[in-house]
Parts: sequence; structure tokens; C-alpha cells
Amino acid sequence: MSKHSGWVFWLAIAAGVAVMVLGVVFVGRFGSDITLSKTPLADQPVPDVSIGYLDSDDEFRLTDFEGEIIVLNFWASWCTNCRVEHDALLAAASGYADLGVRFVGVAYLDERRNSLAFLEELGRGDPYVYGFDQGSRVAVEFGVVGLPETFFIDREGVVRAKVSGPVSTPLLQRTLDALVLGEFVEPAVVTDEVENR
Repeated sequence: MSKHSGWVFWLAIAAGVAVMVLGVVFVGRFGSDITLSKTPLADQPVPDVSIGYLDSDDEFRLTDFEGEIIVLNFWASWCTNCRVEHDALLAAASGYADLGVRFVGVAYLDERRNSLAFLEELGRGDPYVYGFDQGSRVAVEFGVVGLPETFFIDREGVVRAKVSGPVSTPLLQRTLDALVLGEFVEPAVVTDEVENR
């Protein structure tokens, strides 16, 4: 074997190994299997923290929606995956409104004007409550580590599930159908990497 062909041989081996590693990564992130992890908030009462409305100086608490299922989504205008999941959230908010499901979107680590511009561009849910996390108090209570993150809270005010990464229509339907029927919900799902600013 010549010096040149030996170099080509090892380069081909290295390329093959790199392709296999990338294949494992892509299957893990984008395949049909989703990665499960635990969340400390699972089966705990929802944190009783006040949240400022995005459109006004008034505040609300998640406990104000007692008896309703709550989908609490943390998002921001700069978050790419927040754009990816936006239409699915709007459709689910409309589709599950008559079943006592309340959607709450909380803008986090964002400028208020940018959050409002995001909703102007992509549309608002109906019905939907929009909050603004001034000072990151709400995100700290929920242990948010990146965006988007979505929490599912049952009618008794107990956190039942958390999704890290963008939600999809099938994931929303599966989780909400289970909550509406009072069935078991997987406590934590990771669909993709969360983003940080």
C-alpha cells in the first residue's frame, strides 16, 4: 500500500465513522422515538405566581382558571422553534376551547414590543391568554431552562406534563385527550433542543 493510498484509506474510515455518528444523532433528535426525562414539577400543584398581561398592566394567576385544563407555553419573538409550534398551539386552543382547556402563552426574556409584533405577524389564539414575564419570576418558578417549554396542568391545578422543545398537533392532541379523559399523561417529553438567548 502506497503512502497516498494509506492516507485515503484512513480518511475513508474517518468519514464513515462521522456519518454513523451523525446518523445516530439525527435519528435520536428527529426519529419517531421521543426522549423522555423527569421534571420536578410533575404531580405538584401549579406555582401560585402572578403573571402580568402582555397587553396591560393588570395581572392574573393560573389559579384563577380553577377547574380548567391549562396549557402554559413559554415563548419569545426571537425563538425559532416558537414559530414552528405557533400554528399548532392556535389550532388546539380553538379546538379544545369547548372542553374546558385554557391556553396561556407567557413571553419570556423578550421585549414587550417584540412579543406584540410576533403576535401581529403570526396571529393570536382565540381564546388565548397572553402574559409577559417581567423579571423572569414566572419562568424561575417553573424552572424554565430554554424556549419553547410547555406545561400541562389538570383541572385540580396539578402539573401533569412538560414538553421541552416545540409541540406538534399530534402531541397536543394526545396529551389533551388524555387530560380531558382523566387518563395518565407522560410527565415529561423532549421534542428538540430548547433555545436560549
